[in-house]
Amino acid sequence: MPDKVPENPERHDDDARLSDGTAGVAGVAEPSPVADAAADTGNQTDEDEKPRRNPVLGWLKEIVTVVAIAVVLSFLIKTFLFRAFYIPSESMESTLDVNDRIFINLLVPEPFALQRGDVVVFNDSQGWLPAVLKKPAGPLDWVGDTLEFVGLAADDNEQHLVKRVIGLPGDHVSCCDAQGRVSINGTPVDETYINPAEVPQPNPFDIVVPAGKVWVMGDNRNHSADSRAHQEVNGGFINIEDIEGKATVIAWPVNRWTVLDNYPDVFKSVPAGTSGK
Repeated sequence: MPDKVPENPERHDDDARLSDGTAGVAGVAEPSPVADAAADTGNQTDEDEKPRRNPVLGWLKEIVTVVAIAVVLSFLIKTFLFRAFYIPSESMESTLDVNDRIFINLLVPEPFALQRGDVVVFNDSQGWLPAVLKKPAGPLDWVGDTLEFVGLAADDNEQHLVKRVIGLPGDHVSCCDAQGRVSINGTPVDETYINPAEVPQPNPFDIVVPAGKVWVMGDNRNHSADSRAHQEVNGGFINIEDIEGKATVIAWPVNRWTVLDNYPDVFKSVPAGTSGK
């Protein structure tokens, strides 16, 4: 006789349904809402007990880090790439005005060579400038010295000069032709960078630039004591080893921002000079 199949299967505890009608995992009890609430309360208590960071100290730490990185980068740039200088005179007007701040490229003249028309800053090793009396040290001088050392302030050392390179080693440079122009290796040049406010006064010279030296002149010809005015010392030439770098940009004031040009078109027709020996 076949077994009788019950209409309703026998119910077991492990077949219990969850309150939403889904099947529970066998042998696993449904989590208690009370237990969950207790667990959440316990986690919140642990987080509340952790010490909170002082937002002011965190902000100060970030500021100090940023400043330190900026100082290090500025020092590296000033040492190996660029350096700031202050223009104290009118000898390069209207290219450079009094109180302009410029950046010079320290990679010129080495490893990149000088070119005619480059504006350069150089040490006054030839004594072109009068001696400057050392000012008494002030209580805050160290601030300016530190900023200058790391490259955050312009060098206002009064024993540097800025001029434009006209003659390279081996060049024959002379002045003036019938139109008052400078000639380089027999070729007169139209110097479009000269201050247009005044016509340059004739100042005759005729030189050949020796090896390791350059002939420099100011753009404001009537107000520049340059190579022409110092021929009794080193022939008026500047030693290339005294050149700090090539002026590349005017950085200050803001309305003077510009990249400085070496006017290659002025010199494009000039033939190469001799060996410079």
